[in-house]
Amino acid sequence: MIKFTLVTITYNAASVFMRTAESVLAQTYHCVEHIIVDGASKDGTADMAMEYKRRSDGMANGHEVRVVSEPDKGLYDAMNKGLRLATGDYVCFLNAGDFLPDESTLHLIYNNARLGSFENDTSRMPAVLYGDTDLVDNDGRYIGRRRLVPPERLTWRSFRSGMLVCHQAFYARLDIARRTPYDLRYRFSADVDWCIRVMKEAARMSLPLANVHATVACYQREGQTTENHRASLRERFDVMRRHYGLTVTLAMHAWFVARAVLKRGR
Repeated sequence: MIKFTLVTITYNAASVFMRTAESVLAQTYHCVEHIIVDGASKDGTADMAMEYKRRSDGMANGHEVRVVSEPDKGLYDAMNKGLRLATGDYVCFLNAGDFLPDESTLHLIYNNARLGSFENDTSRMPAVLYGDTDLVDNDGRYIGRRRLVPPERLTWRSFRSGMLVCHQAFYARLDIARRTPYDLRYRFSADVDWCIRVMKEAARMSLPLANVHATVACYQREGQTTENHRASLRERFDVMRRHYGLTVTLAMHAWFVARAVLKRGR
């Protein structure tokens, strides 16, 4: 069967880690690898991850769980570490606090993307599988649908209008993902850049991107300090400028500002 690798990055995440882990453990799809890359947490997160691994190992239909806990150079360095460790056909990053909507999520992705037809020739599989995202609060309670909606047909140019697919709902073929690791020059927006580069590589290889027409992730919305928010916006502008050119990027940002003003005026 097609194998899914889920990578969870943790650092002092004891209060939310098990929500993520339990959602993976409950999956009825059995060809699953779950890699936890912990940044040497001091709150017991790594111990929780090891206990989770022992539970999974002891189950008849448990998943492959791998735990690494050591210092890293930040979130995206840890994600690159996860890419190097992964052995699945597809990889997705489900960070601590995020979770899969229900026990059938991976089965739904597999069936809706018709992956069974590619098992004898995995080189023809879609480069990306993507779906919808729900937002949850710090306690995992539903807030609402993510405002940006995945398009029916996604291309690397689609992100000119914003990150239309949430990072947690973006399953990339591992062979492509490994060739396009996260750019560590970015502290806040390397995920946007990574998704665009994965989709560019898909276009170069003439591979499709498959909308699975389902909610595939529950994303814990996090607040940012004003300083980090501004730095993130600056980085995102640079990402868009690099991929789409200065003229297009300026035009799109002018539209974003105009749209925000119109909304405030209603």
